[in-house]
Amino acid sequence: MSTLFLRTLRDDPADAEVPSHKLLVRAGYVRRAAPGVYSWLPLGLRVLKAVEQVVREEMDAIGAQEILLPALLPRDPYETTGRWTEYGDGLFRLVDRKGADMLLGPTHEELFAQLVKGEYSSYKDLPVILYQVQTKYRDEERPRAGILRGREFVMKDAYSFDLDDDGLKAAYDAHREAYQKIFRRLDVRYVIVAATSGAMGGSASEEFLAESEVGEDTFVRCLESGYAANVEAVITPAPDPIPFDGLPEATAYDTPNATTIEALVQWANATLEGTYGGQDTLKTMVLRVRQPGGVWELTGIGVPGDREVDMKRLEASLEPAEVEVLPEDGFAAYPFLVKGYIGPKSLVENGVRFLVDPRVVDGTSWIAGADEPNKHYVGLVAGRDFTADGTIEAAEVRDGDPSPDGKGPLVSAKGIEIGHIFQLGQKYTNAFEVDVLGESGKPVRLTMGSYGIGVSRLVAVIAEQCHDEKGLRWPRSVAPFAVHLVIANKDGAAIDGAHRLAEDLDAAGLSVLLDDRKASPGVKFKDAELLGMPVVVVVGRGYANGTIEIRDRFTGEATEVAVDVAVSAVTAAARA
Repeated sequence: MSTLFLRTLRDDPADAEVPSHKLLVRAGYVRRAAPGVYSWLPLGLRVLKAVEQVVREEMDAIGAQEILLPALLPRDPYETTGRWTEYGDGLFRLVDRKGADMLLGPTHEELFAQLVKGEYSSYKDLPVILYQVQTKYRDEERPRAGILRGREFVMKDAYSFDLDDDGLKAAYDAHREAYQKIFRRLDVRYVIVAATSGAMGGSASEEFLAESEVGEDTFVRCLESGYAANVEAVITPAPDPIPFDGLPEATAYDTPNATTIEALVQWANATLEGTYGGQDTLKTMVLRVRQPGGVWELTGIGVPGDREVDMKRLEASLEPAEVEVLPEDGFAAYPFLVKGYIGPKSLVENGVRFLVDPRVVDGTSWIAGADEPNKHYVGLVAGRDFTADGTIEAAEVRDGDPSPDGKGPLVSAKGIEIGHIFQLGQKYTNAFEVDVLGESGKPVRLTMGSYGIGVSRLVAVIAEQCHDEKGLRWPRSVAPFAVHLVIANKDGAAIDGAHRLAEDLDAAGLSVLLDDRKASPGVKFKDAELLGMPVVVVVGRGYANGTIEIRDRFTGEATEVAVDVAVSAVTAAARA
């Protein structure tokens, strides 16, 4: 450690919000270069490479072959698939000296499809799985939490190419199993959830989420059935339609100052007979939506008034379109929109696309805006007084909601996305006409799968799940060193003995970090706890009596052993 490029910090960095960010910076594993951009220092790089190695071993075990594509990419392939536009501001775009548009790769489906098209021409070449471990670039609007959400990050992305859907499913299942092995080896607590495909396209899609309170992804699960899904992928069970023959006509009431759901419910309970709640009201939100390459268009969203609109679910439902709530100054262009009193009738009558929550089925009766100042309809019936253009998953998902499989209630938790697998199908092979000559002599269009793991993010995830109030506690599978050997004795014999022990442990196949600094034992012990090697060996006062101390960083247990059996004892502890 006297020559290691390392400086530990006693105070948390000012911009750090989550434990992994604080500890990785304090322990000298990473350093911030710019917002969302980090340098990897020696200890951090050792952890990163260890994670990469586990990923490589399990990918190789399913027959995947590693290649490396460029990160600097031409515009044309992404224009062909529409993702040059679909990615929006998330792409790092640049222009070279000859005026050609380029980008820094966020993901590589296009390039892999083109590569296979150029190299393979016969069904005999298939199936094939290719992967790379490479730096990716995404211009995050709000990079946060250190390397958990950065603008430059390391990802393993793999792509399978098959002749048919059965082959694709086999490749998908192989990756699913490989990912489970990877995360088990890394000691990561995770859950597999159903997910949406987003800009990636395709059909089946699952996310691997590390359980963490600092996660940005909310997922739900049913403890009775094992169902689990990212909230964006939850399908709301729709009730059966209700006959509306004989229901009273909708009536417009004066509802002064009832511009919120809470005020509207208070008015209803004070004025009408019955007990009303937010679930009896229809909340209408007006959006501006723009399809890739298109123009902004109005869209209305109707949800039960007791629920908030979840923008993540809304955006996922309208993917790949851009979405924004109609701004305050946008209402002036549409006189039929009366802020605070917008209802479905005016939207439908003025040709505005109107999408509703699946619970708004025909025959349901609502209190809704009457499209006039200080007026609401009571008894506005779906399917009779207004007809929606379709349904949309936009309302928040709450604890206690029925599971889509009908087997119990949902409970929510937070997670960090660490892996995502997709059955892409033929979105990209169609775009580039990736065909091979089939066994019948006719062209066969290949089908693709895409499989990603956030390698650098996993370093932060492990730090999130493996730390205590003193510092990091790395699992043996990724720790920078197997043993942290602390010289806590100024006696020359003890110092010489510590160096000999380090050499013997090295010869036994253990990686050793030797704290030979001229610092106090207290400083050394604090750094050992902060750095988080799984086994800490102390050559201290007991050396004069022929003993050393072995500390388990995970359990905190300390054991004294005789110097003459130290190598075998430390080796056993390090490999436990």
